[in-house]
Amino acid sequence: MNIMIGFVSMSGNTEDIVQILQSELERKGCTVHIQELDQLYPSDFSKYDAVLLGSYTWGDGDLPYEAEDFVDELGESALNGLPAAAFGSGDLDYPKYCAAVDTLEQTLTSAGATIVVPGLKIEFDPDTPEKQAACRTFANEFFVRAQRLHA
Repeated sequence: MNIMIGFVSMSGNTEDIVQILQSELERKGCTVHIQELDQLYPSDFSKYDAVLLGSYTWGDGDLPYEAEDFVDELGESALNGLPAAAFGSGDLDYPKYCAAVDTLEQTLTSAGATIVVPGLKIEFDPDTPEKQAACRTFANEFFVRAQRLHA
């Protein structure tokens, strides 16, 4: 499978999640392309079999500034059932924990993508065996379900 992982990261936490997802998907034989959201165009998604989008959550549940234009453009796209999922990092001290993940999922859905697994939400950095296992499980479930849809 040919998979795009688009993301935005400020402190490196979301980027650390990307690295775990990439490693796990490559172990499954996938070709993984990685691009920051401010350099990614939803019109390019037709080149991929599936898409993962990731973002940290800013302030009170907001998308980071770097992701806003991309998400606006994504919302105007026609993804025609493309297998997709969202992931991100956040802080449980905020009332809207990892709300950017929810926003990405909602936008993907409204653009016609098929969300194949529920969003992955990691507090801060995937720096414990449990968080790393959650990332690997998410990647594996995404792979299996996306492959089923793509076949």
